[in-house]
Order: sequence, then C-alpha cells, then structure tokens
Amino acid sequence: MKLLISNDDGIFAQGIQSLANALAAAGHEVSVVCPDRERSATGHGLTLHQPIRAEIVESIFEPTVKAWACSGTPADCVKLALWALLDKPPDFVLSGINHGPNLGTDILCSGTVSAAMEGFMEGIPSIAFSLASYTSQEFGAAVNFAVTLLAQLEKVPMAKPMLLNVNIPAVKQAEITGVAIARQGIRRYFDIFQKRTDPRGKSYYWLAGELLEDVEETPEPALLHDIPTDVQAIRDHKITVTPLQYNLTCGASLHSLGDWKFKDFLAQ
Repeated sequence: MKLLISNDDGIFAQGIQSLANALAAAGHEVSVVCPDRERSATGHGLTLHQPIRAEIVESIFEPTVKAWACSGTPADCVKLALWALLDKPPDFVLSGINHGPNLGTDILCSGTVSAAMEGFMEGIPSIAFSLASYTSQEFGAAVNFAVTLLAQLEKVPMAKPMLLNVNIPAVKQAEITGVAIARQGIRRYFDIFQKRTDPRGKSYYWLAGELLEDVEETPEPALLHDIPTDVQAIRDHKITVTPLQYNLTCGASLHSLGDWKFKDFLAQ
C-alpha cells in the first residue's frame, strides 16, 4: 500500500523512524512529511501568514522511504503532502508513533491526532499511533501492532474511511493484555503558570500543568456504558483503538436548544 506518515515530534523522533522503516520493510511504499522540529500540542493549527518550506531528507530513513522535513505544523505537513509533494493520494495517512499518550480530551490539542485528522478530512482512512509514555524508548510493541493492523486492513479494508486513534501501553509486548475498542475518556489538568523574568527584566509565563484526574464520564447514548474509556483500558495494559470524527456537534442538546425563544430579537 501507499502510505503517508507524519508526526508532531519532528523528523528526528525515534517513533516516526521506527514506524516508517518497519512499514517499508513490510513492503509498503512509504512517504514521510513531518515537521523539521518538535511541534507537539499544536492541535490543528495551520500556517497562513508565512511561507512553508519542505526539504528532502536523506540518510535518516531506509533508502526506499521518501522523506521531507517541513517548516509547518503537523496539519500543514499532511496538507502539503496531499496537495503538492505526492504524485497521487496515499491509501492511508498515519501519524506517529507519538512519544507520549493521546488519550481522552488530550486529543483536542494533539498535533499527532490532527495530522491524521487532516487525512481523514480529505476522505483518506487515517490512524494516529501513540506510545503511552514520555520516557520509554521501547517502540517495539507499538511498531509490531501498527504493522499487524495495516496488514489486516490491507486484507479487509474499512467499509468507509475513518480515523482511528491508537494508544499502546509502554510495556513489553508479552505484558499487553489485549486490544480494546474504546470510547474517548476525559482528562483534567491543574494548570499552573509559573511567572519568570528574562535577562532583560521582562516577565513571562511558563505553563506547567499537571494531570489532576481522569474523569469517568456518563456516556451518551446509554448503549456506550459497556464500552471502556481509552484512559481505563491503557491502565489495564490494553492497546486502545478509538474511532474519532471531526463533527463536534452535541446532538443530544439540539432538541433542548430548539425550545429557546428569540421572538423579541427577531421583532427588533
């Protein structure tokens, strides 16, 4: 298959090198377009007020991998690849393997998920991969699962394009207890802004938030009660696979908001 891979950790990240090289070794046609530096937590930001540059990169990946380092955000990288750098659309857009989890509400600011989301918005099936640790260097289990998942999807394609958010626990492969199709959980942070002073005496602030708690949400509709959250499944040493969408409409509230009256405003 023809695969496009991006990330938010940058061109030199171990996760993307491991993923791209393994998929190339498995016989896929791999192209890499990713940021030239760390662009974590940039969400779906786009570069609109300055040029985007892309430089061909050699010697980082296996010789069969075509790679570019891009000056833009993760979403920029996928846009640029699809509309300017690649000769034809890929069969899949992949993002990662991210160094750190993308669970629950963290996906809203995740550059990793946003790169995959950009592919999905163009009608291409997409997958975001994340290793649920910021310190572990053991990407073996995550790479093996990615190769296995792509092989399965090659044999049995998705009925329609979708975005899968995949998190792999940072344990040895033998310690992984299963694969859970999970719903998105909630993560809440205690945000602390540290006030500091630069060498010229001017104040600046540094965000130093810490995870306060993982919140168990009552799902809607009720039929989701039996489906675990991605946060809980990772705690149980399970790989999590969560289907995501870009439509953020709260359907359950549409009818109740329809009872609001705006006659006075319309009469003005």
